[in-house]
Amino acid sequence: MENGSFPYGGVRSAIAFENVRIGFDEGEILRGVSFRVRERETLVLLGETGTGKTLTLKMAAGLLRPDSGTVNVLGQSVSEMEEKELLAFRRKIGFMFQEGALFDSMTVADNVAYRLHEDHMRAEEIEPRVREVLRFVELEHTMGLLPSELSGGMRRRVSIARALANRPPIVLCDSPTAGLDPMTSQTIITLILRLRDMYGVTALLATHRLQDGFALANFHFDPRTERVVANSQNGSGPAANAAHTRFLVYREGEIYFEGEPEEIANSKDPYLKRFLV
Repeated sequence: MENGSFPYGGVRSAIAFENVRIGFDEGEILRGVSFRVRERETLVLLGETGTGKTLTLKMAAGLLRPDSGTVNVLGQSVSEMEEKELLAFRRKIGFMFQEGALFDSMTVADNVAYRLHEDHMRAEEIEPRVREVLRFVELEHTMGLLPSELSGGMRRRVSIARALANRPPIVLCDSPTAGLDPMTSQTIITLILRLRDMYGVTALLATHRLQDGFALANFHFDPRTERVVANSQNGSGPAANAAHTRFLVYREGEIYFEGEPEEIANSKDPYLKRFLV
């Protein structure tokens, strides 16, 4: 992937939720949620289990429709699209599922190439693209293996490669480090930092792990040194242009907090402090 190969479009907000409500038989889960994600920004969704984080990602990808309200992504009203339009739209979205959602009977290469075949990419272009994104996640050597032959962390990295295969301007991450050991979790976060800072993608990331969000907010990937480094505190130098990261905390179907990571770190609010544990 060469710099600039991921398009950003010209819209001011890459993702916009306006008064979104959704519920099921057990009741309403999101009650009038409104927020925006700017281009190149990372928005970290926090909240206890069942507060609607994964539902938010699915609505942003057009996999679910809200009961009311609007969801706009890349300037298009996803919540009002017909299914045929949605199929074309989803090619602009990279979705990293918590469990990877890989096809067990397919090799790593075939899993990564799946969406490229759906997009009718020319056959001679598919293998180079597959190698490219697997090289990005440092798994080019696994192309002929099945998912069952990989560790949990490796399967998660293959999921990232598959999400990147068609070079989407937006990536949606559903608990990308859940169930992984600390070292493997750090590897996944480093990959997300590389993706964000090298290619300028917009990211909406749902997680239970506040430390993942702090890592995204306080560090950046320096392509010159190919290392993850801490953001500058004086507003100058390479980190001055680091991608912006904000937090959105759900509670009981509503947005309880929206703001900067430092506000959570310094908060004395009991609900926010529980995420610091």
